[in-house]
Amino acid sequence: MPRRNDLHKILLIGSGPIVIGQACEFDYSGTQACKALRDEGYEVVLVNSNPATIMTDPDTADRTYIEPLTPEIVEKIIEKERPDALLPTMGGQTALNLAVALAKSGALEKYNVELIGAKLPAIEMAEDRKLFKEAMARIAVPVCPSGLATTLEESREVGRQIGSYPLIIRPAFTMGGTGGGIAYNQEEFEEIATSGIDASPVSQILIEKSLLGWKEYELEVMRDLADNVVIICSIENLDPMGVHTGDSITVAPAQTLTDKEYQRLRDASIKIIREIGVETGGSNIQFAVNPDTGDFIVIEMNPRVSRSSALASKA
Repeated sequence: MPRRNDLHKILLIGSGPIVIGQACEFDYSGTQACKALRDEGYEVVLVNSNPATIMTDPDTADRTYIEPLTPEIVEKIIEKERPDALLPTMGGQTALNLAVALAKSGALEKYNVELIGAKLPAIEMAEDRKLFKEAMARIAVPVCPSGLATTLEESREVGRQIGSYPLIIRPAFTMGGTGGGIAYNQEEFEEIATSGIDASPVSQILIEKSLLGWKEYELEVMRDLADNVVIICSIENLDPMGVHTGDSITVAPAQTLTDKEYQRLRDASIKIIREIGVETGGSNIQFAVNPDTGDFIVIEMNPRVSRSSALASKA
């Protein structure tokens, strides 16, 4: 892709404070992004609230703000610096959430700042479970069968539609899984569904097919404005579904995928990044594969670099 000459100054949002040994991948990717942009001749303004990262070294960006990562503070920096563009995909969930808040408040439009990497509709489509599910239905990529319910009768109907146990029940707007659980039969299902509806402040539960024991894979995918898409690498979680990918050991490239399974995940990834609309840069797409049948579903997509991106760059 040719260099964009209409952009001169780019604001990059970091991921903020990190626990030692956690989230360092965003520090890594953000530092690389600053270097790459400056090498291309762009002026880079960085905002990050963590002074203990490599990213906030004086040599990394042309101007560095070590300030709280709140929409109000970042808007003041935009007002002062007047960047042409904002790159939100290098600072993890923190940067994405900030970019969404600034876009929705009208701050980006007010100061004529363009979101690059991922536009607002792409971020929202990837982050909002309902919109993501609808997008996957449009391109015929399977997702985990699920449904919402507000009464026990609705819960039974969703359970019938999914058609098999175990089922996972998650109450809406509760912390730490309060009132939810895994039901292995009808009796447990009705008991957990009832307690979940009671525990939810909006009396709503999400019922999902359980994927416990399915193998978990991730693909790092990149796209440019000319719609070229490349798979950077495949990554396999050593632990099956049920262990969060952040707590699992991951191996790159994937070790136990058959060539046919890999090609199916690859084709699905290319369809997904195009449908969601990430214009440039990397995305992380997570899949679950049934070890017995080879069936797969897409779990989620992060329209940004993730912990896997740092691993992929070393693989």
